[in-house]
Amino acid sequence: MPENDHAADGEPREKSDRPFPPVPRDGEVFSISAEAFQESFGEDIHRTLNLETWRIGSDVNAEYSRIEREVRDAVAREDDLQRNIRTELFPRLKTALRAPKNAGVHPARRDVLKDIHERLLFSGGVEACDGTTQVHSTLPLTIFQIGVCLLSYQGDQGAYGQRLFHRDLRQKTDNPVQEVLDILERRARRNGSGSGEGLGELARKAIQDYGERAILLRHSRAPWRMGHGNPITYELLTGGGNLELMAESAKVLRELVEIHQKFVFVASEPHDRMLLTIGQALHPMEYAIVSTLDEQIEDWVHQRRFAVNTAARVTWDQEVISAAELIPRLIERVASKIVVGLFRATQMAPAQMFYAHIDHADLAAHIVLADSMLQDHKGFPLLADMTRRVCKTVFGDTLEELSRTAFAAAGVPWRYLANRIDGSR
Repeated sequence: MPENDHAADGEPREKSDRPFPPVPRDGEVFSISAEAFQESFGEDIHRTLNLETWRIGSDVNAEYSRIEREVRDAVAREDDLQRNIRTELFPRLKTALRAPKNAGVHPARRDVLKDIHERLLFSGGVEACDGTTQVHSTLPLTIFQIGVCLLSYQGDQGAYGQRLFHRDLRQKTDNPVQEVLDILERRARRNGSGSGEGLGELARKAIQDYGERAILLRHSRAPWRMGHGNPITYELLTGGGNLELMAESAKVLRELVEIHQKFVFVASEPHDRMLLTIGQALHPMEYAIVSTLDEQIEDWVHQRRFAVNTAARVTWDQEVISAAELIPRLIERVASKIVVGLFRATQMAPAQMFYAHIDHADLAAHIVLADSMLQDHKGFPLLADMTRRVCKTVFGDTLEELSRTAFAAAGVPWRYLANRIDGSR
């Protein structure tokens, strides 16, 4: 069964860990020049495309020698770059134009780590949340199962599930021929996109993101809350294209950031290579406060999609504002209170990215360091990994088994077998 779940251990994770998707502004087109290809790969693209340069089969010895040479050269260059980052760039983090409070590189305090282990982590003072989505897709019916789990080191567990049933045909109209044509057209669009219609994407991404943060906020009883990915994802900010979900997400995000404040989110597959390069220059048990989240996502408001439905109104406290004002205000007033940080727990492990409230970033960094040092090879919070695995265990195969049984009970156990697209998303 294909997996597309949270991925601290290298498994692909589509939604979360793409905190800053490469969304072009309106009219902008991405292009890669021949010069850029040459600079990146060290050879002309015409040579790459020339089949005379392609090898028949694989010469293992020659390939290993080349890969070993390339790796050694890349690591040596990266080591030089990291030394320059430590000496030249790290001091500038404190004085950058929009540097947040406590910006810069800090060593973890061992006494604080010890205290966190004894009085916070292992006593249940931190609770982690993670979610997963299973999709059972057939021609007559697509079922989305969204599962979210809470977990602490004391073993407290809460598992929350939601199922959505999407049918192309839900009611009859006065024009059955047009209805059939409309259904066929929708299915053609779904097949062409490869990832489902807009409602499917809404269920699979935006609602799961909302569920994780809402459950973490309103069902956890621990003082500190640990989440996965970017706290303000693209899907949450836009409501997946749904105004009501966007408004409810804004309420949850505001309450989490402005009122609760004691949270930390960790991205298991961050895509910002610039920040990761900075993070790799950290020594073990160091962390860096780099920027605020609004800097990372402010370009999203330049898309025209955020200006649609301008007549709609939402509330911000007691103030009624237009829907088009909501996203810029969230970025300006909420995302600006979240810092983007980096940490490195062990010598063997890579750097990781975390997000925390600007007033609690120091303790948040110590919490993720204290939890990540329990996994020498990953340097990723163990509690977050455990929560992901519990969620996959609780919700993993239940939808598939239930759906197969239901189709068999309906007398069609095999009819839609070839049409299924199963797996966790």
